[in-house]
Amino acid sequence: MSEETSLQVEEINQDSKNLALLCWIGTIFFGFIPGLILYLVKTDDSYVREQAKEALNFSITVFIGYFISSILMFIAIGILMVFVVWVVSLVFCIMGAIATAKGDNFKVPFTLRLIK
Repeated sequence: MSEETSLQVEEINQDSKNLALLCWIGTIFFGFIPGLILYLVKTDDSYVREQAKEALNFSITVFIGYFISSILMFIAIGILMVFVVWVVSLVFCIMGAIATAKGDNFKVPFTLRLIK
């Protein structure tokens, strides 16, 4: 049985849902820090660890997007890109918060999966 299937089979307790929700909401305000802290601290909870890893990978992808946008500021398209990256980041973090509040396993599309 794969890891994703086993996450869906076992019942996720309310504490795990709350921590995963806080991880996604914290990602909006603090970037990669909440995902990194929960990924390193909550090694015993597979649901929180999986969501923290997803939030951390997403934060790294957003950082790369901001970095590329800052380089493209010289061509003026970077200003638009910063806005687009910010909106996409906000939308996916809210979607992650909603999904984890229900106990669903949320995966962000177009994310670089650097942390396995």
